[in-house]
Amino acid sequence: MAQTQTPWVGSAGALDMVNFSERNSIPERYAHRQFVEHNAQVTLMRTTPEENYQLGVWIGNKLNLCNGPVRFIIPEGGFSALDAPGQPFFDPNARQAFAEGLESTVIPTAQRQIIRTSHHINAPEFCSLVIEQFQNVMQHQGTAYDSTPGKSL
Repeated sequence: MAQTQTPWVGSAGALDMVNFSERNSIPERYAHRQFVEHNAQVTLMRTTPEENYQLGVWIGNKLNLCNGPVRFIIPEGGFSALDAPGQPFFDPNARQAFAEGLESTVIPTAQRQIIRTSHHINAPEFCSLVIEQFQNVMQHQGTAYDSTPGKSL
């Protein structure tokens, strides 16, 4: 696979769920799983710790192809509005499994970093951290240009 130098900041938003359409669209093999009917057209299924571990490995392998500045931020407080204390998909073990899969796979470098934060993905503090990391990776990344030929910003 090709490697990239592109700067990137990302996270694990909504990795706690799989989206299906209406309830009767769900394959029988998943009938025993935990679901939330979001509305008449969307039913959400909670991912398991094993699936989250596999997602961490899969994402980690993709991140290893990135040689540019990369920051992956793990929101230990929750991956979605449903993955919060008192909500139906709240599961610290599944989040931990994701982190373990990711951290066991990613080859950290000065450019490729995993950052854990105790904040929930929807918290203002999480947003502030993402902005801070974005500004860090974008420092000295080149020159932006206006779409007008011959004009730089």
